[in-house]
Amino acid sequence: MTSTPSATRPFRLADLGTLVVMPWSGEAADRADMPYLLAYSLGDAADGPEASAAAIERLLTDNGLPVGGDLVDGTERPSLPVGLLVEAGQAVLTMAPLKAQCVPPPEWLAAVKSRGYAYLVFTTRAWPEAAPGRAVAPEALAAFAGADETLKAAAHVVLPARSLRG
Repeated sequence: MTSTPSATRPFRLADLGTLVVMPWSGEAADRADMPYLLAYSLGDAADGPEASAAAIERLLTDNGLPVGGDLVDGTERPSLPVGLLVEAGQAVLTMAPLKAQCVPPPEWLAAVKSRGYAYLVFTTRAWPEAAPGRAVAPEALAAFAGADETLKAAAHVVLPARSLRG
């Protein structure tokens, strides 16, 4: 009997579970608003949260984003296979083979327009309590997004915001 090593198995989007992209903005060190995107799974893949975490880690590394590593500055890497399109009041995160979109609040849109980029935290840590359509208290967002477990299990990327107008 032979088995296929997991590293050579084809990537399946279903292994991610439900993927959520949550926008928010907050004051940065320069005292101006920073637009953030938090991407995470609910951990509800068929094989559980560990499978979701492994699939997200593979997705990130396949796209040149180290988990738990240094900040990747996409403004200095035009060939980075990860993109952010901001158009018509929506933000669309693209990364082969997925596309995820969200509707950011007006303050996020203003911050991304001012800065020209957003800070993406794409974590392998599941957050099942923060399902789409469910309100998330600011304190819960701060606790999850700021937790060492979340940050160390994440890729950190500065993504230039592009639009269809150029």
